[in-house]
Amino acid sequence: MHHSKTVKDYVWEYFLIIVGSLFYAAGLRFFFYPNDIIAGGVTGIAMIINYLTDAPVGVMNLVINIPLFIWAWKGFGLKFIIGSFVATVLCSVLVDLYAYFDIVATDNMLLAAIYGGVLNGLGLGLVYRAGDTTGGIDIVAKFVRRRYPYVNFGTIILILDIVIYAAFAVIFNEFEGAMYALIAMFVVTRVIDLVLYGLGTSKVCYIISDESDKLKNAITATLGRGVTLLKGEGAYTGKAKNVILCVIKKQQIMDVRKIIKSIDTHAFLIVTEAKNVYGNGFGDITDES
Repeated sequence: MHHSKTVKDYVWEYFLIIVGSLFYAAGLRFFFYPNDIIAGGVTGIAMIINYLTDAPVGVMNLVINIPLFIWAWKGFGLKFIIGSFVATVLCSVLVDLYAYFDIVATDNMLLAAIYGGVLNGLGLGLVYRAGDTTGGIDIVAKFVRRRYPYVNFGTIILILDIVIYAAFAVIFNEFEGAMYALIAMFVVTRVIDLVLYGLGTSKVCYIISDESDKLKNAITATLGRGVTLLKGEGAYTGKAKNVILCVIKKQQIMDVRKIIKSIDTHAFLIVTEAKNVYGNGFGDITDES
C-alpha cells in the first residue's frame, strides 16, 4: 500500500531542511571560507569562482545549480526537486548572509577542517534524511545511488569531490589547502553516514549447524530476535542442512557466539554488516528518509 505524506511528514521534512541548511552554511562560512579550505561539489566550484572574481559564493552556487535541477526534474520529477531546491536556496542565502557576521571560528586549519566538516556533514545528513539534497553534486550522487543503492551517499560525494580539490590545488597552487579539504570531506562523509545510518550498525548472521533447531530456539529465547531457516546442501557431502539467518544488533554478536559455543562447537558462523534494516525491532519500514 502506498504511504502518502501527511502534513506532519511535510513539517518534519522542512524542519530538517531548515536546520540542516543552518548547520551546512555555518560550517562553510565560519570554518572553511576564512581558512581557504575548499568545499566539495558545486559549492566548491562557486568558491573557486569567488576567489577569482569576488562573485558571492551563494549567488554562484544558485546559478550553477540551475541546469542540474533541470536534470533532476526530468529524472526524479517535480516532487523531488521542490524540497531540494528549497534546501539549495536556503544554503546559498545563508552562506552569503553569514558573511555579514564576520565570524572566524578558528584560524587553525586542522581544527577548521574537522569542526567545519562536522557541521557540514551534520547539515547534509539532515537534508538527506528529509529525502532531499542541497543540489549540485548531491543530485549527481542521488542518480548514482539510484543505480547502485548499496553505495553510501558519503562515499559517492567523496569520489566526486576529489576532482574539485584537484582543480583548486592546480589553479591556486594550494596543495596544502587541498589536503586539508580532503581531511574535512573525510569528516563530512563519516558524519553523513552517522546521521543516515546511526551508530548501531546491525549485523547479519548465517549459522550452519546440525543443531539448527536448538540454536534457533536459544537465539529467539535469549536475544528476542526472530530467525529464518534457509534450506542448504553441503557441496561435498550432498547432505541437506538448515542455514539460520538472523539479524542482530552489533553488541549482540558475542551473545550469539556464546549460544553457538554452548550448543554446537562445530557450527559455522558468518557475520556480515547490514547498513539498513527495517522491520520489527529495527527501523520503521514506512520511514522514507
